[in-house]
Amino acid sequence: MSARKRALPVGWYPSSGEECNFEMDAFLKGFNPPQGLWRGGVVPHAGWYFSGRAAARVISTIAASTQPDRVVIYGGHLTSGHPIIYTDSEWETPLGTLTLDSSFAEELVSARDAVRAGRSFSDNTVEIQLPMIQRFFPGVPVIAVHSPASDGALLLGTAVQALLNELGLSAVYIGSADLTHYGPNYGFVPKGSGASAVQWVKEENDRSLIDKALAMEAQAIIQDARLKHNTCSAGPIASVVTSVLRHGVKKGNLLEYYTSYDVMPNASFVGYAAILY
Repeated sequence: MSARKRALPVGWYPSSGEECNFEMDAFLKGFNPPQGLWRGGVVPHAGWYFSGRAAARVISTIAASTQPDRVVIYGGHLTSGHPIIYTDSEWETPLGTLTLDSSFAEELVSARDAVRAGRSFSDNTVEIQLPMIQRFFPGVPVIAVHSPASDGALLLGTAVQALLNELGLSAVYIGSADLTHYGPNYGFVPKGSGASAVQWVKEENDRSLIDKALAMEAQAIIQDARLKHNTCSAGPIASVVTSVLRHGVKKGNLLEYYTSYDVMPNASFVGYAAILY
C-alpha cells in the first residue's frame, strides 16, 4: 500500500485534526444547509482562511443529504492533455488516513482516460479539500483526479460516472475551482484597480462563468474560461456538470459567492463560488 503525504504548508490549512475541526465548526456556525438530495458541487481551493467557509458549506451540505459509496474530487490547474489521477491507496491528513480507491484509479488508467500522478506531483486543488471530505464523509473512499481545461473534462466526467455505474457504486462529485484572479500579482488588470475593478469581477467576469455553471453548460464553461480568464480550473467545473447531468440533475444552485477582497482588501484578489447540484 502506498500513502501520499501532505505537501501543502500549514498556511493553507491547519496542522492538527483538532485545529481542522475547530475551523470547520467555525465555518459552519449559524449555517442552515439547504434541503435536497445533492449530487455534487463546486468549491474554491484557496487557503482555508479565504475559501474554507465556502468549501465547508458545500461539502457538509452534500454529506447531510447522502452518504455515497465514493466521493469523486475533480482537481484543477491542468491546461490540456490527459487527466491526472492519484493511484495511491491512502492519503495522510491531519484527521488521519484517508482511503483512496486505487483500484478504480487503475481502471481509469487502463481505459486510457487518465495517467498516474507521479510521487512528485503536488497541487493544492485536491489536497486542501481532503480533511473536509474526510470529516463529512467518514470512511468513504475517495477518487481524486485532475481535469484538463478542455473538452477532455467532459469526456472525463462521462467516463468516471459510467465506470462507477458499471461497478454498481453510488457517488457524489466535487469540483475544485477558484474564479477570476485579478490584479498585478496575476498580470490581469483589464479594468484598472479599485472599487470599479472589484465590481466588474463580481458582476460581469465571474458572473459569466457562474451563470454557465448554474445552467450546466459544460462546454460553454471551458470556452468562457478561455475567453475571459475567469477561472484557473475550468476542467473540474465541467467534469462535475457532466457527471451530475448523467444523474438527471437539471440546474445548479449558487450557495454563496464572495472574493478574497471581501476577506482582506488588496489590489490582487480572487473570486470564490460555492455551487450545489
